[in-house]
Amino acid sequence: MPSISHDRTLTQAEFDLFARVSGDNNPIHVDPDFSARTRFGRTVSHGMLLYTVLWGLLQRQHPGARQISHSMMFPNPAYAGEALRFKLDETAASEGRRSYAAKVTRIADGAVVLDGQTEITLS
Repeated sequence: MPSISHDRTLTQAEFDLFARVSGDNNPIHVDPDFSARTRFGRTVSHGMLLYTVLWGLLQRQHPGARQISHSMMFPNPAYAGEALRFKLDETAASEGRRSYAAKVTRIADGAVVLDGQTEITLS
């Protein structure tokens, strides 16, 4: 089954912009001083920002696709300035539908920062 992969490094500016457009201004994502005092030690990505990158990969592969369902867990943090690998592995295909295992990992240590599944319908 086909797979889609893309390496990308998200920046603090992207965290800040995503906070503005989503309304999620949790200081763990946008306030380096606050975040430095947490167990993470620095700002962490919004989980949905990670999924948005995956969604963009799906849209490039299947223009006009629509989301049917998705489920995600975020077992480890993703930090600004860290190289990440965004990967979608097709797990099922039927007439007009596709299912993918979705995974984002930190390239430096292989830690999974997003683990999930998504199902789309094709236009």
